[in-house]
Amino acid sequence: MAESAALLVDEVFPEQLVRQWVLSVPYPLRFLFASRPEVMGRVLGIVYRCIATHLIKKAGFSRKMAQTGAVTLIQRFGSVLNLNVHFHMLFLDGV
Repeated sequence: MAESAALLVDEVFPEQLVRQWVLSVPYPLRFLFASRPEVMGRVLGIVYRCIATHLIKKAGFSRKMAQTGAVTLIQRFGSVLNLNVHFHMLFLDGV
């Protein structure tokens, strides 16, 4: 995961600071997300909007005036191959 994030920061994103947010969910949601990816997509959309709104308001703008960018890497397994659905979100640090 670290290699993918480094590649995005070095080669894809513009010259700007990037902040990583990691969202881990409780076990019942992990099983739900693994079996129903459409639910996982909706939850990811909600999380993205919350973080983007926080960054935009912290910069002193409104959602109509500004936007930010992000890339999410979905990791489905932990280090011992256990089911561990979680999101690594790379947000541009700014709007």
